[in-house]
Amino acid sequence: MQKSKILILAMLCLVMPTSCSKYSKLLKSTDNEAKYAEALRYYENKNYDRTLQLFDVLQSAYRGKSEGENIAYLTAECYYHKADYEIASQYYKRYAANYPFAQRTEDALYKSAMCYYKLSPSLSLDQTDTDNAIKEFQNFINMYPESENVESANGKIDTLRRKLEEKDYEKCLLYFKTEEYQAATVSFETFMKDYPGTVHREEILAYMVVNYNRYAEKSVVGKQRERYELAIEKFNTLSYIFPDSKYIKELEPVVVKIREKLSKYK
Repeated sequence: MQKSKILILAMLCLVMPTSCSKYSKLLKSTDNEAKYAEALRYYENKNYDRTLQLFDVLQSAYRGKSEGENIAYLTAECYYHKADYEIASQYYKRYAANYPFAQRTEDALYKSAMCYYKLSPSLSLDQTDTDNAIKEFQNFINMYPESENVESANGKIDTLRRKLEEKDYEKCLLYFKTEEYQAATVSFETFMKDYPGTVHREEILAYMVVNYNRYAEKSVVGKQRERYELAIEKFNTLSYIFPDSKYIKELEPVVVKIREKLSKYK
């Protein structure tokens, strides 16, 4: 076994300089057909770096020809397979702009959106790429409503929107837990408008009861009544929509005290 490993290493040492020398000569060659054929071979063998180098020197030679279109598309594919998604997206969009009626334009625009989908980060980070992915998938659906990828694109949009929803939900909870009552009030109300079908509706209504109550307690006298009434309003909404909610029983002592305070205003 040891002798076999040594033999293989020796063969690689002999082959690699020859291979590099051959590739260097090819780059300097004026034989564009040979370069193009070799670039395709490298692509098939998943050697994307060498493919890109050859495509780079061939672009001007094949501009306006079918090979040029192929180079433009496969350049984007190389970056996609290398997981350089930001660069890949730019090349896919450039391909679509230069060849709007080509057979692969639909695929290029779908993959451009996929690039941003793959770039979409964890919840703790900025979600600009998530927003971009949603926009690109929606643009794709608008342009190709009959595409076989529409169902997939819609599914990706739903996944990304749920991600944004969770991000906003965490922000609401942060304001609530840090007792920033005004910020929590605004963020909860905005969240409910932005995500009317949210799975967090029940607990948010419960949090809003508590938050309005605490906000009222910390407010000037002139603002207390309004905020206590909003707490009761959210409790009534919770009770109506979720009559079996576990939060109703937990909140009843709080609501009793709020109603006692409101009765004094009357």
